[in-house]
Amino acid sequence: MPKPSTNVPIMMQINPHSPVSEAYRSLRFNIECSALGQEVKTITVTSASRGEGKTTTAVNLAVAYAQIGKKVLLLDADLRNPSIHSVFNKENTVGLTTYLGSETSMEESIQESFIENLWIMTSGAGRQNPSELLASKRMAALLTDFKAGYDLVIVDTPSVLTLTDAKLLAAQCDGVLLVVEYGKVKRNMAKKVKEELMMANAKLIGVVLNEIKDYRADAYL
Repeated sequence: MPKPSTNVPIMMQINPHSPVSEAYRSLRFNIECSALGQEVKTITVTSASRGEGKTTTAVNLAVAYAQIGKKVLLLDADLRNPSIHSVFNKENTVGLTTYLGSETSMEESIQESFIENLWIMTSGAGRQNPSELLASKRMAALLTDFKAGYDLVIVDTPSVLTLTDAKLLAAQCDGVLLVVEYGKVKRNMAKKVKEELMMANAKLIGVVLNEIKDYRADAYL
């Protein structure tokens, strides 16, 4: 069985009883509560800027859902800086870009992970026009097909303020989860991110405050 890469720790598998893993289970529960009876089957995970932990959150949240028996697909839509393939030690020659370019079928573009109930579609080989691919009708149709075939689809995207890619996908998904690294994002930047998502008609279903120390967490309780 392939072993996970260590650059993005899958804490839900490495140490399922740790406080971090419990935090991801709580996140799963909070997302379900935030839906308020509305079906949420596609979730975009993004951040204000790079390096705030969105991919780690997307991976562990996907595993958290898979561990309760949900059929989950993790989609790497960060076409300019993909990482899901390295997390799961997969080749990245086929995936989202090759499917959107009509070079591979959906079946050829999706790979099993080493975690039960979890499948992945990596970004695929690099392309010159990622925004155009993500805005295409074929992308919208793909998400519709995913909704029919999976209980939940989690989409890892670039950060909001640097590229339009995340907003394109946020507008097409049922909800957006924003990952914010404590101390890195200023209040005005967070407000700008919220405005950008609202302009894209995206539904913000939650904010994950990342890298917060225990003694600092008290201020948020």
